[in-house]
Amino acid sequence: SVWKDGGPVPLDEELRTRIAGANDRLAADGIRVLGVAYRTLPSVADVARAEEELTFLGLVGIIDPPRPEVRDAVATCHGAGIRVVMITGDHPLTARAIAADLGITSDDRVVTGAQIEHFDDAALAEAVRTTSVFARVSPEHKLRIVQALRDEGDIVSMTGDGVNDAPALKKAHIGVAMGIT
Repeated sequence: SVWKDGGPVPLDEELRTRIAGANDRLAADGIRVLGVAYRTLPSVADVARAEEELTFLGLVGIIDPPRPEVRDAVATCHGAGIRVVMITGDHPLTARAIAADLGITSDDRVVTGAQIEHFDDAALAEAVRTTSVFARVSPEHKLRIVQALRDEGDIVSMTGDGVNDAPALKKAHIGVAMGIT
């Protein structure tokens, strides 16, 4: 259901389309989007059903702006002949907007983890040659992308800031684990 006009109403196709459209508009502006929903549980024993029969309350947009020096770093890389590729778990529209803003890409091409699932090695090799933005990827996808870049003969440096990046950091020629400092 959806909270509307002071109470829950059934989630119909028109409301689903409105919610999805609002999500896409925010994501296309480079905003990370979270959906918020709730449900009342009759007892603590029902916690296993906590994510069932939810009532949608709304969307929350979070801007996570790139650090100021990132644009210059990307431009420096390009000037040195280094190709920059974004590999992220973000929504494809968010990833594309951020990559365009940073100068990582000038086209609309984004390859998603769902697409990578269906790629054989040849299709992935073509994707890494022609794509600068990969979105909604898992740690396994990151690992396959890094391996495909290596298989193309590229020297690969990978940066990452989470445990989900560890396999790809290790597979890269140069792995840069990033933290708060």
